[in-house]
Amino acid sequence: MGFWLELAASGLITGGIYAVVAIGLNLQYGLMRIMNISHGEFLMLGAYLTWLAHTTFGVNPFALMPAVAAALFLLGLVVYRFCFYRIARTAPSVEVIEARSLLVGFGLMFLVQNVVYLAWGADLRGYSYLAEPVEIAGARFMANRLAVFAFAVAASLLLLALLRWTMIGKAVRAMMQSPTGAQLVGIDTGVLHPLVFGGGLALAGVAGGLLSMVYEISPSMGEPYTITALIVITLGGLGSVGGSLIGGFILGLVEAFGMHFTSPSLKMVLSYGVLVAVLLARPRGLFSR
Repeated sequence: MGFWLELAASGLITGGIYAVVAIGLNLQYGLMRIMNISHGEFLMLGAYLTWLAHTTFGVNPFALMPAVAAALFLLGLVVYRFCFYRIARTAPSVEVIEARSLLVGFGLMFLVQNVVYLAWGADLRGYSYLAEPVEIAGARFMANRLAVFAFAVAASLLLLALLRWTMIGKAVRAMMQSPTGAQLVGIDTGVLHPLVFGGGLALAGVAGGLLSMVYEISPSMGEPYTITALIVITLGGLGSVGGSLIGGFILGLVEAFGMHFTSPSLKMVLSYGVLVAVLLARPRGLFSR
């Protein structure tokens, strides 16, 4: 029983990280149709900022999360203004926004990767934090993985609460449901778009900081998480933040149990299998409305 509990918990912990990454990308793509394929690279920046602050100044990684989120939010405002603002304003259709932002995202991905390569090299980096085991109901977990899971779920639920019960959250949901209708009732897209884009990168930075507590980091770590985020968005439904949270947990569990019964080398095969199955059965996602 302890073994199965460990396996399920491992999937949920991984799924919690997936959810935080996917929610940030879902906000950008669901609201503005900006396909920011470099999303994972900003996750990587958050991981490096957390690693640098902890190893250099001894800052508690969890205490650093608000600062990492703020730094990535401000960076997101700059990136949106210089890379995506003109695309969002001048593109004649949603399809053109997606295509042009995809190309810009590829350029950003290689730019950020190479800047980090120049700054810190290609070596794996890491640190030990809350690495002692904890026993719960006969199952053993690393304390850092449990703490990361709790923080990821709390961050996701906080965002869901903001979207549901605040005015800016209602404006974001209105824009996702009907951009034209939202503008007709006075919602200012010129203010909302950069805020949401920055918020998406802030969530990516937080996810990267959480990952740095559990895994070693490298300049190339971001790309797989971008792909995973796209799978989770497809699974949960475009524009559904709650769907991204549940979709992240589902994908984490599928990977954990699938790799146990097959092989760890088949992780991406399992992920893509879930993607194909959902596209065939529910093209709009499991939780889209």
